Amino acid sequence: MRKPVLVAVLVGLCATVALAQGKVANGWACGKPAIANSIEIEPNHAYAIDQIKCTSTKGEIGGVREQEGTGTEFAEVTGNKTSGHGIFVETMANGDKIHFNYQTTASLKDGHMQSGSDKWQATRGTGKFKGIKASGTCTGTGAADGSTNWTCTGTYSLPK
Repeated sequence: MRKPVLVAVLVGLCATVALAQGKVANGWACGKPAIANSIEIEPNHAYAIDQIKCTSTKGEIGGVREQEGTGTEFAEVTGNKTSGHGIFVETMANGDKIHFNYQTTASLKDGHMQSGSDKWQATRGTGKFKGIKASGTCTGTGAADGSTNWTCTGTYSLPK
């Protein structure tokens, strides 16, 4: 008698979890870094830390519009290539926040990003997004003024 009850509970749980899943398809317009510092190790090799402010150009998670975010990152720059990692704190339209870790690589020209990519994972959220699980990738292009545009895709699940 216990097996049919357990199977029914598991089927109900799986259906609930399935309803809380979705896809991420968003875009971000980011200004040039608001704060940026670098330390030269040798010619054409440096460590850098910067912070950028971004505005959502499209996208929502769990039915809530994405609004803005701040990325703080550490990078190693070698010639015209850079790689690093950072934390992106996103503020949703309802005021909740989602924190993401990301790992990034990019090509540079005259110190500005030309193209880049990253891999990201949600680490925590507040309010509706507490307990979020999410991951995905982004591709980006840079402009001569130091601004960047990113297109991201991925998946998420929210606890019910």
